[in-house]
Amino acid sequence: MKRIGIALLYAIAGYVAAAFVGYLLVQWLSGNSHDRGVEAAMTSVFVLGPAGAVLGFIVGMIRYRERPPHGGDAPSRPPGA
Repeated sequence: MKRIGIALLYAIAGYVAAAFVGYLLVQWLSGNSHDRGVEAAMTSVFVLGPAGAVLGFIVGMIRYRERPPHGGDAPSRPPGA
């Protein structure tokens, strides 16, 4: 459960970062001169933000893996064997 919570935090951060960067990139690169601000807002909120959230969730799930305790499940050998 903790792993999903961490992944959701990564997803939120990914959404915000992708939406912000996407907005700036569309404003800078768009050839549309009539409604560039609307194009940038809609693209960042509905396309790039969700893509960043999905990517952030995946990164969060991969980075926060449950690791076995030190010693793990490996069979123990008697000392001196």
